[in-house]
Amino acid sequence: MSNEPEQTTEPARRGTETPRHGRQKRRAGVVFPAIAGVLTMAVLLSGGYAAYAYNQFSGGVTIVNAITGKKDVKDDVDGTAQNILLVGDDHRPENATPEQMAELSTTSDGGATNTDTMIVLHISADGSQATMISFPRDSYVDIPDVGKGKLNSAFYYGTLNGGGDTGGAKMLIKTIENLSGLQIDHYVRVSLLGFYQVVKELGPVEVCLNQAAQDKDSGVDLPAGKSTLNAKEALSFVRQRKGLPNGDLDRNVRQQYFLSQEARKVTSAGTLLNPVKMGNILKAVGGSIQTDTNLLDLASQMRNLRPANIQSATIPTLGTPTIYVNGSALSIVEVDTVGLPAFVQGLVGEPAAYAKAGRAQPANTSVTVLNGSGVEGAATTAGQVLTSRGFQVAPAGSSETTKVTQVQYPAGQESQAKAIAAAVPGAVAVRTSAVSGVTLVLGTDGKTAKAATQPSAAASTPASGSGSGSSGSGSKPSKQATKEPTAKSTDVHNYGTEGTCIN
Repeated sequence: MSNEPEQTTEPARRGTETPRHGRQKRRAGVVFPAIAGVLTMAVLLSGGYAAYAYNQFSGGVTIVNAITGKKDVKDDVDGTAQNILLVGDDHRPENATPEQMAELSTTSDGGATNTDTMIVLHISADGSQATMISFPRDSYVDIPDVGKGKLNSAFYYGTLNGGGDTGGAKMLIKTIENLSGLQIDHYVRVSLLGFYQVVKELGPVEVCLNQAAQDKDSGVDLPAGKSTLNAKEALSFVRQRKGLPNGDLDRNVRQQYFLSQEARKVTSAGTLLNPVKMGNILKAVGGSIQTDTNLLDLASQMRNLRPANIQSATIPTLGTPTIYVNGSALSIVEVDTVGLPAFVQGLVGEPAAYAKAGRAQPANTSVTVLNGSGVEGAATTAGQVLTSRGFQVAPAGSSETTKVTQVQYPAGQESQAKAIAAAVPGAVAVRTSAVSGVTLVLGTDGKTAKAATQPSAAASTPASGSGSGSSGSGSKPSKQATKEPTAKSTDVHNYGTEGTCIN
């Protein structure tokens, strides 16, 4: 089996060792990491048995200093909500026999450690709702101090020059924070073996497919309809890539669905009230987990969470093209990096400061218009419309293609962003540190600036903002929702209900 590395558009500057995560490794495996999140929830919910089970569990858990520094309150888009990065790698047991490898439906990887599954578990401030946000392993992204590369290589580059697992975790966290705009509060990493052992202890789990699935590389062979999977079959199920229409993107769905179904099983009375089963589960997985925190503390943040309140999402993408890097073909997932902040905000809700802000007057609002729609001249045309409405418009520019038209703004310019959003019906206002001033980014959804119409009494009561970010007094503050919104994207699903089937 080849150990040729996948390519980056710039040479890595963190070391000279080559990463062992080439495309030929695909069949080597993907682990489903978020079982760790389910387990921490189970520890808490198991009541009187929690202390006994946790003492067995915690002895084998490795603590890594993955989260450093204070939280940046100014650029924190989701307030007191928590974001836990759940990572799965395909690390095999040391000195595993061929029979053990066969049980895992895999082969030896030569010592490689790939972060093949990355999910941010976003937990609402009151702990009652959660969203699993999947980041495909083939996402072609900016890796700090490295250049463009696949997301699953970020951990490797962080391990170089003595960085080890802690350096790998920090590099991956930084990459995902830069990409998503979310701040990561905690980190949990689970190995291939850990997944297998937990599922084995939990016992058979039922899944439902709308159509039959076969993939000799992962080992999956399931009919349409309901199937009851043992641990080996479950591992094959979450690892399947070939035979799925959207490859890695559909594999994310497999993982999200399986976690939701396992969450239902873990939180059932038959599991939680059985001290022997709980003890065996926690003992089995303890040695396969790395985290930055005490998992019992982490579990307490999910005390109100139930499987039916866990939704699943995958970051927005623009396709799965094959690109050429240094003359070599590379199949990637192209991420809608411009639209990603809007997508995240659709999951976590708009910042309170924006909801409370009044609307600035056009004369006090400066804006730059960027064309991410692919339509020639769209930004110039939109800029002319905004100028006619009294806005201060900078020369038009271009942006990477994005699906969603957005009004991007930095913290402190909420009033000006509201003024532009009112002039571009359907645009999503998004706070981001990526811009220094209000920026209208036109997307492929066709939304653009509209000419002014005769104002009605209910249409506007402009704030007296001076362009400095004052919230103004002309608009009545909006009442902040007590719960996070339900995302409208078709990419968001709830797989936690009984009888749900997937493709």
